[in-house]
Amino acid sequence: MKLNFEDLIVFENDDYILINKPANIASLDERNADKSQSILRLAKAYHPDAQLGHRLDKGTSGILAIAKNPAAYRHLAMQFEHREVTKRYHAVVDGIHDFEGISVYLPISPIKDGTAVKIDRQKGKEAETIFNTLKVYRMHTLMECLPITGRMHQIRVHLMCLKAPIANDPTYGGKPVFLSDLKRKFNLKKDTEEQSLIQRVALHARSLTFTLLDGERTIFEAPYPKDFEVLVKQLEKNS
Repeated sequence: MKLNFEDLIVFENDDYILINKPANIASLDERNADKSQSILRLAKAYHPDAQLGHRLDKGTSGILAIAKNPAAYRHLAMQFEHREVTKRYHAVVDGIHDFEGISVYLPISPIKDGTAVKIDRQKGKEAETIFNTLKVYRMHTLMECLPITGRMHQIRVHLMCLKAPIANDPTYGGKPVFLSDLKRKFNLKKDTEEQSLIQRVALHARSLTFTLLDGERTIFEAPYPKDFEVLVKQLEKNS
């Protein structure tokens, strides 16, 4: 499916483009994949000097900042370095949890050819995430996740440590979400296999807060994509 980059834009000025990244498209070029479909390639086709200010996992949707010139890139990079950027993610997790400002401070190191991570108290790199419960459903919880550091799979592995793995995240213990488990009277058509309500890790980068070059601190929000919205609506409806 060909993506139209302009359709993804939620904000643009002379320095930055903020997009709502779809799930299942890589931020950067991947080896042995369709190179034309990375966010970086699409951004450069739209604006030749574009540079990604940060990255999102391929399976994660949501807000992503792109710099249009070197000064804008440096300005944002410095804010990331000094932890002056606020990143808010929303996740649907398995089970019922009441977290209010719960901080997980556990170091992380890569495993499995760098495709996953583990908690490693000896050799791991510092990682911290703060979690807040937004909404509790019958068997799931909508969670706000605030990563203080920016390690790979940080939110996913930290939620696993809280025994609240993200829905449909088999790497870290998350289970698929079947409508038949939510709906009391659900009949699956004969000879059809039921699919999870969301076909990826149920994680969405909801907002990004940083300071623009003119000194204005701004919050940029990305609405839920269709699959995440459908999941949340079904949880609401059947809770």
